[in-house]
Amino acid sequence: MKNTFFFLFVVCGALVAFTQESQPTTNPVADTRYYEMRAYYTHPGKFPDILARFRNNTMRIFEKHGMTNVGYFVPQSKPDSVLIYFLSYPNREARDTSWKAFINDPEWKAVAAKSEENGKIVSKVVSTFLTATDFSPALSIDKKGNRVFELRTYKTTAGHLPNLLSRFRDHTVKLFEKHGMTNVVYWTENSKDDTLIYLLAHKSKEAAAASFKAFRDDPDWVAVRKASEEKAGGSLTTSVTSEFLVPTDFSPMK
Repeated sequence: MKNTFFFLFVVCGALVAFTQESQPTTNPVADTRYYEMRAYYTHPGKFPDILARFRNNTMRIFEKHGMTNVGYFVPQSKPDSVLIYFLSYPNREARDTSWKAFINDPEWKAVAAKSEENGKIVSKVVSTFLTATDFSPALSIDKKGNRVFELRTYKTTAGHLPNLLSRFRDHTVKLFEKHGMTNVVYWTENSKDDTLIYLLAHKSKEAAAASFKAFRDDPDWVAVRKASEEKAGGSLTTSVTSEFLVPTDFSPMK
């Protein structure tokens, strides 16, 4: 009888271990937050002013109204051309409520008026709403420093966003890690069915180039890409754009 119980114990333990090892490797806790990417273009000579306003006041007032500052960046190629930053909220309704409170905040109105005594600062604002994919890593807002970030945007051929997401979920993100890239976050653009936007982190732009060369030459990637395109009947993308970003001195993510 004792031997029988021992045998059953061993078998059950093996089944539990097998089940645990067989679980999918996607992010176990879904990121349901609502994200926003905002790009601020300034009038000539006003870029230092927008940085100062965010550094000294805007970020703090954002937090006051329930917004989460994720990261603030400038393009590596043209660091004084545009401020690109990311915010997150619990949901779309919270986003709208927070922005209404922010815009009507007397403190913000005073800050904006003071900063624009010598003229308007911002010439254009571009806002993009985003949702984290099911395979996106849990977003870590940390200050590791000495990193360059790469913002990549993929536009897909008609109807093939699910195919592209599947390729990333099952293969691409793992191959990126294999070749020394850090997966930061992956999003789809709300209200669009053809766009994947994501952030990678690298030690440098040169390290990124070396990593991507190794990735593209990897036989596993060559096979995965070939199989996915044969299944779809052609390329999954119409365009891929890349922008290297450098964190500002006040960015929560570095």
